Amino acid sequence: MHTTTAPLPDHRFFAGIRRRIRLQWLAPLFLGIWLAGCASLPDHVDRPISTALANPAETRIGSMVAQRAATASTRNDSGFALVGSAELAFTSRMTLIKAAQKTLDLQYYAILADETTERMMEALREAAGRGVRVRILLDDFNTSGKNAQILKLAFEPNIEMRLFNPLRGGRASMFFRLLSNLGDAQRMQRRMHNKIFVADNAVAITGGRNLGETYFGQSDGTNFIDIDVLAAGRIARELSQSFDQYWNNPLAYPVQSLMTVKDIDAVRPAAGRTSPGSDNNAAEATMPADTAQTAQDRSGSITRVSTAPNGATATIPTLPDSTDLRLLPWTWASSALLVDKPSKIAPDADIAGDPQDTAVDGLLQLMSQAKTDLLIVSPYFVPGELMMKQFASLRERGIRIRVLTNSLASNDAPAAHVGYARYRERLLRMGVEIHEMRAEQESSITSFALFTGSIGSRASLHAKVVVMDSRLLVVGSMNLDLRSQLQNSEVAIVIRNRTLSAQATSMIEPVLASGSYQVDLVDGKLVWHPPQGSGLKDVSVEPDASLGLRLAVKLIAPFAPDEML
Repeated sequence: MHTTTAPLPDHRFFAGIRRRIRLQWLAPLFLGIWLAGCASLPDHVDRPISTALANPAETRIGSMVAQRAATASTRNDSGFALVGSAELAFTSRMTLIKAAQKTLDLQYYAILADETTERMMEALREAAGRGVRVRILLDDFNTSGKNAQILKLAFEPNIEMRLFNPLRGGRASMFFRLLSNLGDAQRMQRRMHNKIFVADNAVAITGGRNLGETYFGQSDGTNFIDIDVLAAGRIARELSQSFDQYWNNPLAYPVQSLMTVKDIDAVRPAAGRTSPGSDNNAAEATMPADTAQTAQDRSGSITRVSTAPNGATATIPTLPDSTDLRLLPWTWASSALLVDKPSKIAPDADIAGDPQDTAVDGLLQLMSQAKTDLLIVSPYFVPGELMMKQFASLRERGIRIRVLTNSLASNDAPAAHVGYARYRERLLRMGVEIHEMRAEQESSITSFALFTGSIGSRASLHAKVVVMDSRLLVVGSMNLDLRSQLQNSEVAIVIRNRTLSAQATSMIEPVLASGSYQVDLVDGKLVWHPPQGSGLKDVSVEPDASLGLRLAVKLIAPFAPDEML
């Protein structure tokens, strides 16, 4: 099976250490741990305070938003457009970068170094060159190996970059980085999982996607099925306020306080791809000759020649550079922002959290008010006992609950499946309908429009969405699991609108019908029903998962507490 070489898109502690330690590794292993123990974060860091653009209406994007609001003749102060397509997810970000006149603010859990992000990073450099202030706030967990080259953006004129909750030690290897921080596991577990992209404090994008080819349907390995939302007006300004709180927080370290350009160059891969931020920005030079070739002209016409493990090749059209956001079906609606405070992941924070004070707690409170039905999309679904009590209460009131989550085969973090599996039978017994995403998707499943048909490509669910009573829509970065509730910081937008709720439902239901297994209890035993018309038969074991993977999950299960998954 051809899998992506990118690091884990969503951090799972037990899923992060996958290789077995061999005898010959012991010396460098202990050396790495010893060196990391000697390393420390700087005590005195210069963090100049900066804030979002004060007058977004004076920009071209802000003016467009005002015109759209006037044309809509609405009392609502925020406009929205759903982004389910991988192409639109990329082109909308590129369009905002090119249209921005004053500021661009990016807050992400992960930015992976590959050809797709190189195009975006080059656009950011061009924006900075014309005077746009660029601020990039990145969680520090995935900044090792070739992804460390992203950090060179911090040394570009007019671009500022900060790392949130940085880890001690080197960045040459994710494996050794994890091991060298085991002594500070609680800090390592708490990650900034927010995903925010704001242009001129007027239009924003938030949702499940990080930045990288696997999030934009361009990977030959695993492509993630995801949903974002474009947001304009007041809600975009609230997202900017949240960004500023994280940006000016003591846990946000300017890259220059942690590394020099020479330090970053020292962890550059010895061979293979040229990473973003390097001297050679040509897309053609970044791919190994035996894997893929990229041809691009300035008009935006791009193709990739992809090679499968069996030697077959295919020319795959990739992403254009821009889109006309004015043509999107913008909907003006009442809304609210759910966002965690940066203090949630401070080293001395109470891991139990403050009831009703986190984004997940706010979502659960909303869900408790359901009148008829809930449609939940959560890639990692580990409810815990409190959520289980809430689901039981909802079912007792006759509320229909449908859940779409990953199957073991489609889950990029099998350890997270361990936590979910503990609750699966109980959920089914209380009447919750469960659908598990198939790793192998038919090309006709395009409701999320992420499965591009790349040779050897597999699908993994990554969207985080709730639709309640066909009138309330929640799109954000958090899963319904204890990690999102207790440890990670998260963000989501709550939109009260039947049109947008129906649009989101129309994206999800075809996957329920044709792209997932429905799990059932038959005579007290689990049974997976394949999609009708697929030609597949019912099975009584985790479908599409190898025997080795199923056994590995059983071995992990006794040692994996829910809050760590």
